[in-house]
Amino acid sequence: MPITIDSDIRKAKTLPSSYYTNPEIFSDLRRRFANHLHFAGHQSQLDGQTAIPIQHMGELIGEPMIMTRSDRIRCISNVCTHRGMLVSSTECSAKSLKCPYHGRTFGLDGTFRSMPRFDNVSDFPSPEDNLKEFVTASWKGLIFTGVGNSSSEGNFQELRKRLEWIPIESFKNDPSRNRSYEIDANWLLYVDNYLEGFHIPYVHSDLNNTLDYDSYRTELFEGGTLQIGIASEGEPSFDLPESSPDFGLRVAAYYYWLFPGTMLNFYPWGLSVNLVIPLSVNRTKIIYHGYVGDPLMLGRGAGGNLDKVELEDQEIVEATQSGVESGSYDRGRYSPTMETGIHHFHRILTRTDD
Repeated sequence: MPITIDSDIRKAKTLPSSYYTNPEIFSDLRRRFANHLHFAGHQSQLDGQTAIPIQHMGELIGEPMIMTRSDRIRCISNVCTHRGMLVSSTECSAKSLKCPYHGRTFGLDGTFRSMPRFDNVSDFPSPEDNLKEFVTASWKGLIFTGVGNSSSEGNFQELRKRLEWIPIESFKNDPSRNRSYEIDANWLLYVDNYLEGFHIPYVHSDLNNTLDYDSYRTELFEGGTLQIGIASEGEPSFDLPESSPDFGLRVAAYYYWLFPGTMLNFYPWGLSVNLVIPLSVNRTKIIYHGYVGDPLMLGRGAGGNLDKVELEDQEIVEATQSGVESGSYDRGRYSPTMETGIHHFHRILTRTDD
């Protein structure tokens, strides 16, 4: 039965526990991932390469993809149009893509090039023999893609307001910062936890020392949220230009969440991306990617020890999963000052127009 989250956070109740435990609700929400664009990668991942598989897109929306660079960056299907074999499993610097099963060859734009032993096939090749090209959107080197026609322009506008001055396009992919975790919890709980700084002094003692907790704030926009962490006195922060709306503040981190499961975490050293991939009603994969802008800032401030923060979050989220599965819990209430991001998320989830 559809529910409504009251628009007045002072009156609203949180999601029912069934949203975290019911397989049918999980499946309904999971299907909505196909309606949105998702983070594919950063252009620096193609430095020295012409094609890289986007491994997580198959898990996210059931479409194995390759990100290629020729005249421009594209996200194309990784499924051979002959028999459905995956065309590429590793990055490469070749000028074409060749299926390892029967040798069908494609250009980096996905167009069919050649196929052995197909000389007498009628009406061949046709446009159906090309690899499908998916919507590809980019902003300052960040690449997004998906299977639908949804636009990322609204989210890009929000990013521009704060971050246009940062040379994100010059960041470099740092594979040593990549991580992949699987946790025993519903994906909604992981996002819930991300969307509030309420828990920081109780769960993240080291992070709490680097942030001015009383100055922590959340801003809402149509496609997501922004949390701004203010550095404690003496802790690293951005050197903000006068054009920044936050000029004069000691900003330690910008935490962007884009519905449904992309998290862009900007620190003085660069960008850490969290990708949330729902696996089952009580199992979630989280993938991290790191892109470095200033190596001298690594290991310092709010973005200094992300592994520790992640493991602390996972422990809390898994324990909360056990709690919401209890028959003694159904719905809670929101803090009007600290949980506006979760309230916004739950309002988006329960809309019927998405």
